[in-house]
Amino acid sequence: MLGIGAAGLAQALRAGTQAWLWTSRGRSLALARATGGFHAWNWRPSAGRGQRERRLSLSAAAVVNWAPRPLQPYLRLMRLDKPIGTWLLYLPCTWSIGLAAEPGCFPDWYMLSLFGTGAVLMRGAGCTINDMWDQDYDKKVTRTASRPIAAGNISTFQSFVFLGAQLTLALGVLLCLNRYSIALGASSLLLVITYPLMKRITYWPQLALGLTFNWGALLGWSAIKGSCEPSVCLPLYFSGIMWTLIYDTIYAHQDKKDDAVIGLKSTALRFQEDTKQWLSGFSVAMLGALSLVGVNSDQTAPYYIALAAVGAHLAHQIYTLDIHRPEDCWDKFTSNRTIGLILFLGIILGNLWKEKETGETKKLTDDRIGS
Repeated sequence: MLGIGAAGLAQALRAGTQAWLWTSRGRSLALARATGGFHAWNWRPSAGRGQRERRLSLSAAAVVNWAPRPLQPYLRLMRLDKPIGTWLLYLPCTWSIGLAAEPGCFPDWYMLSLFGTGAVLMRGAGCTINDMWDQDYDKKVTRTASRPIAAGNISTFQSFVFLGAQLTLALGVLLCLNRYSIALGASSLLLVITYPLMKRITYWPQLALGLTFNWGALLGWSAIKGSCEPSVCLPLYFSGIMWTLIYDTIYAHQDKKDDAVIGLKSTALRFQEDTKQWLSGFSVAMLGALSLVGVNSDQTAPYYIALAAVGAHLAHQIYTLDIHRPEDCWDKFTSNRTIGLILFLGIILGNLWKEKETGETKKLTDDRIGS
């Protein structure tokens, strides 16, 4: 009897609560309850008739979706909804800027922000050039058929005008650097224009991408120092190229079937089932070059600890890679941002450690003189 009475009371309370919730004052609370409650970044605004729901989020794709509709195709042309490419372009710049910092000092934050802006613009320009060259091929590949030019959302003329605007802004960033760096940065433009064509010519287009994407390894140092130091900048540039061969070969395995049908080339098609052996070789070369960078720049323990972490990440990435699953290839590809950030952190801490070593050495010297 008590159980039946309690159940009846609970049912009555629920009915009364629901009735109150649907009053004019409680309607918004009922809506929140029906949609799972209010969450800071998952809240969906109630849409009126004819309006589509949009999810509030801090993700790059959501930001693009929230942009005015006429701008969205241009933002997607720049790949702002997929920022991993910008990270992979930007991170070699951060390594170089970090290595060029004075012992015991943080990297130059102004240069980091300047190069970050440049990375967004130049990656956008590179994607625009790539899509202009490849629009006929993109229409034949499932993953790329929705790109703005291939889908007809932006005309070739509009994309050309947009490219000019991006390059003009990028030039403005470049002109903030010293004269040596301006000349060095401008010399990379030929690579930016031609690397999208390499997939038609050679099975090594990833090498051309590596030469292009890692130019910041040279430019970051020169922006700080006024010129390049070959003993540091060249092995750093080489290590970045090896890194690009790793992650972009993984990326290329997503499209290898379509590429084979339409006649495009890639290292994924070149290596096929031997991919893991090739990637392992590139990883050894990358780590060897970064070790040489550390020796030539007088790096300290934190740098080499970070280098060991990078090696472990690469080993796990390659060992667990399934080249026949595009989703796994994408996940492994995007995980390379972590590699770049680990190395950047190691450079920062290694440089700050130099101050500690210098201070301890000076103290020992003073003690010896005093005694």
